[in-house]
Amino acid sequence: MKSEEESDNPEELSNLPVDSIRIAPYLSELKQRAEAEISLRHLDLSKTFLIRFLQARDFDVALALKLLINYHKWRQECPEITADLQPSSVIGLLQNNYHGVLRLRDDAGSRVLIYRIGKYILFDSKQQKFKSVPNICSIFICCIIGKWNPKEFSAYEVFRVSLITSELIVREWETQKNGLKVIFDLHGWCFAHALQINPSLAKKISAVLTDSFPLKVRGIHLINEPIFFRPVFAMIRPFLPDKIKQRTILPPEFGGSGPIIDEVCQEWTENIM
Repeated sequence: MKSEEESDNPEELSNLPVDSIRIAPYLSELKQRAEAEISLRHLDLSKTFLIRFLQARDFDVALALKLLINYHKWRQECPEITADLQPSSVIGLLQNNYHGVLRLRDDAGSRVLIYRIGKYILFDSKQQKFKSVPNICSIFICCIIGKWNPKEFSAYEVFRVSLITSELIVREWETQKNGLKVIFDLHGWCFAHALQINPSLAKKISAVLTDSFPLKVRGIHLINEPIFFRPVFAMIRPFLPDKIKQRTILPPEFGGSGPIIDEVCQEWTENIM
């Protein structure tokens, strides 16, 4: 490897193909160090796999190795999330349009992921029709009508949706380089949802956001945040990056001019199946 004075610019390296001769020394050293770790010897240590960790840590081999170790350890310690990463295991959530990935990247080249907790409505007896209701009513009915019904799906299954998508988009060279941004639409969040997020799960979520998955989380944006979400957010808050500021490619429901959110969710479900 080169000395510190002669080291390559990480930004330049991130733009090079995995077969570049300038990338080879970094891949070689990371593979040698990984093979020296007993817990990692059975893993796929191909170039296309290892490059994800180098990209996520700006080609610092020591940090990339630590991330790889944490990635494997996290998967071993969270079988309730990682045991079955087939989309069929969470098909109900996907078909409810709980999650989608925007077709276009933002101005920084980041993937934009969207998660929706619920959509709740109330029957209007006078007008004989359904209408949207404000957050104050969500505590009574959001667990009956919603994208994530906590009576049907555990928080572990909900988080598995995120992991399935992450394992898919991490294969994308541009996503390795530019990372992702996440939007959580908390419209419909209620106490039943909050009770599912315990400190143990919050810690596991935080680990993925910070040091256990080879993707750069560039931003997390919370919208329609009710008071019931504050205790949950307080458990995760120290680990979260700044909120998303660019909204130009968002669906109209979120103030943008892109495709509607139902279309985005349906399209992504078809993509991962």
